[in-house]
Amino acid sequence: MTIGLFLGTLIAMIGIGAPIAYALIVTGAALMWQMGLFDGQIIAQNLLNAVDSFPMVAIPLFILAGEVMNAGGLSRRIVDLARALVGHHRGGLGYVTIFAGVLLSSLSGSALADAASLSALLLPMMVAAGHARERSGGLIAASAIIGPIIPPSIGFIVFGVATNLSISKLFMAGIAPGLMIGLALCIAWFFVSRRDDVATAPKVGARERLRAFGRSLWALMLPVIIIVGLRFGIVTPTEAAAVAAVYALFVALVVYRELSWRDLPDLVLDAGKTAAGVMFLVAAAAIPAWMISVADIPGQLVDLIEPLMGNQTLLIVVLMLLILMVGTAMDLTPTILLLGPILVPVVIEAGIDPIYFGVLFMINCSIGLITPPVGTVLNVVCAVGRLDYEALVRGTLPFLLAQVAVLFLLILFPALVTQPLQWLLH
Repeated sequence: MTIGLFLGTLIAMIGIGAPIAYALIVTGAALMWQMGLFDGQIIAQNLLNAVDSFPMVAIPLFILAGEVMNAGGLSRRIVDLARALVGHHRGGLGYVTIFAGVLLSSLSGSALADAASLSALLLPMMVAAGHARERSGGLIAASAIIGPIIPPSIGFIVFGVATNLSISKLFMAGIAPGLMIGLALCIAWFFVSRRDDVATAPKVGARERLRAFGRSLWALMLPVIIIVGLRFGIVTPTEAAAVAAVYALFVALVVYRELSWRDLPDLVLDAGKTAAGVMFLVAAAAIPAWMISVADIPGQLVDLIEPLMGNQTLLIVVLMLLILMVGTAMDLTPTILLLGPILVPVVIEAGIDPIYFGVLFMINCSIGLITPPVGTVLNVVCAVGRLDYEALVRGTLPFLLAQVAVLFLLILFPALVTQPLQWLLH
């Protein structure tokens, strides 16, 4: 009865077009009413307590850092470095896109920010070189969703807070799978790009490569500072976000000088608007999350899937299919806030490492960003690159399949996540 009311209310609210945040609040209120616990003060307290959290401060700081990187020239220099290193290969601009996507993911932690940057910088180049516009946009969209997987990841911050898991361990666990997804995209692009008759760019000499590396060195130092700081316990994820924001400002204002003090108010305002949307979602999700705990919905779900509890692989496959279905209709953050608190107790009960599951969860949610009918990243690429949505979906399909293949490879071989994590932590 409780699970049915929870799902029914949520689906009904989404069905009538209500914003996700309001749908979550109404769903929580419906559960409170059904259990005889309805109280406006409890709703207000949950809304405030959800965002009154030190780890959550990292979200607006990382968002600000991403805005500064895009406006201050850090992102463009990463793309220039990628072009110097791999741009001369056949289909080289595709490899540049993937390489830049991996590097940008270690700077911004946001798929939407990476999608906008890559679309503006690389899509015109790829089309001018002779690549099909929809395939180029599809590769850019697929490369952008590495952002929530490789640290620093805003998604992992939300997941860690929502499920009470170590954000630092989630960050470290996402590195190897994120690189694997980048490799899978390279393999997919190798075969897909054979269809395009494009001219190969001339090979850049060693001196020019060194210059490109030197120009991008300040930008490349940012992920190194964050990962080393987290690995050796020098900073917490929130402190790492503060370091990232200050460092990005310093580089953009003082070193590259592509940003002026006059630009800062607009950048801060844009970052604040984005962060406000995320934080409101987090606050709204606190109400159903509290009721999920009170109603023991995870325990009810364990009872429903009891036959699967003895087979960890089969259980994870079923849960991944559930997350994938939800992710096609909902954005990353609400999917995390909705399913994270429900599913993590289930996998712990089944004896599955919650950090490992968190990585699979995040990969799955990221794939949902390029899966219709919603596909938030697809919409960003369409808007920036002026692409038809249906054509972009077709262009994305080969890369989407490559990423799904990596997901199921990690399901079959958990050591691909757990072993690199142990090495990084020890």
